[in-house]
Amino acid sequence: MSKKKLTGKHLKTIGYDNDQIISLTINIIEKELKKAEIDSKIELAERIFKTPDKFLNNTIFKPVALGLLKQTGDVFFDNSEVKKFDLLEKGIDYKIYGSADIEPGAIHQMETAMKLPISVAGALMPDAHEGYGLPIGGVLATQSAVIPYAVGVDIGCRMALSIFRVPENYLERYHSNLKKILIENTKFGQKEEHDKISEIEVLERKEFSEIEILKKWQSTAYKQLGTSGSGNHFVEFGDVEILEDNEKLNIPKGKYLGLLSHSGSRHFGYEIAGYYTRIAADKTRLPSGAKHLAWLDLHTNEGLEYWKAMTIAGDYAKANHDYIHNLISKVLKEKAVAKVENHHNFAWEEKLANGNQVIVHRKGATPAFEGMLGLIPGSMATPAFIVSGKGNPFSLNSASHGAGRLMSRNLAKNTFTKKHLKQFLEKAKVELIGGDLDEVPMAYKDIHKVMAAQKDLVNVIGTFMPRIVRMEG
Repeated sequence: MSKKKLTGKHLKTIGYDNDQIISLTINIIEKELKKAEIDSKIELAERIFKTPDKFLNNTIFKPVALGLLKQTGDVFFDNSEVKKFDLLEKGIDYKIYGSADIEPGAIHQMETAMKLPISVAGALMPDAHEGYGLPIGGVLATQSAVIPYAVGVDIGCRMALSIFRVPENYLERYHSNLKKILIENTKFGQKEEHDKISEIEVLERKEFSEIEILKKWQSTAYKQLGTSGSGNHFVEFGDVEILEDNEKLNIPKGKYLGLLSHSGSRHFGYEIAGYYTRIAADKTRLPSGAKHLAWLDLHTNEGLEYWKAMTIAGDYAKANHDYIHNLISKVLKEKAVAKVENHHNFAWEEKLANGNQVIVHRKGATPAFEGMLGLIPGSMATPAFIVSGKGNPFSLNSASHGAGRLMSRNLAKNTFTKKHLKQFLEKAKVELIGGDLDEVPMAYKDIHKVMAAQKDLVNVIGTFMPRIVRMEG
């Protein structure tokens, strides 16, 4: 028998005749049974087709079963749960920061989001670029509803910076040792795991016995604890310079060694995002141009479940960074004198300036309440900025989460060569371990222009310049 993929032809032979249900069935079965023989996949598809009612309690195949039942008119759930919505004719006004350098696609996506009947307020950050549903760099406030794709796939993705007081020129003198520390103590991608992981509080919470999707991916979350993702995720050593005194940072102006990491909730968060996005799309029917903005009502079981799962994924992302920083600090034999960290790709319950209680989604945007510390990175060979928020109500107390992409990953790979990357890194005095051409610094916006566009949102209190960068590969 062959392990080839399930196709529409296979399903049509069984009796499937709706293209959307065919596509959904193939996607789910291929994901869940990707290592199975083709006969097993066909047999499962046939069982679902002939007895869809028996799969209504199966969290994985329920969407297919519901689609088949609705198609035949044998609906086994309350039709009132599914609601169709139209977009408002005129969207709510919102503030754009750095509009001259934001692509039209991102602005169009934001304008669509501002026409949702649940939208209350919004803002677009200067690092914005096109994504799924809400653009990366989009901030959206909604009334009593949460949009999984406005949170993002990598739930709770975050930055963390540990600052060490070491002798002058420490990084240059111990460059080889620091490089070795990164190579031996960081893990990236889907295949690399740490050998021994002790139990952590976030993965033992009661929600894992209450919510099926959490229980299903609990063991994977344990295996990937303390690891980083692919793409633009990294762990790096660099030069920190504190430019002004700050009560919360509480270290003197001067130069330090920094350890900066960027990662999120790994495959655990990805699965949570996908699962609840499918539920939202099934419950909330929107015009095709807005389908990725389907929401979950926070007064429903599904909405409350997602909120709990999202919160756990965010706490898990923090635990990942804590593991990385604690391990490297131990190997380095240095204790951090200060730490700065912040989420993006998350939703918070907050109060607007007018007193309205809302859900604020920050997809590729960071909280910037007055006095709140945060990090805004550039690229592998440009500075990151340590900032203090100004609490600007027009940005919904938000700022950018980085420089933002100037071009897609594929375009970057087709535009630049390893020679281009090598020249840029040498000029910036940066050593790269791993990485690929899709992350070349030239694929990102000018971080200095991005920072200039958000002077009303944050104060810069320090900088971090990468020197040894570790990425997947």
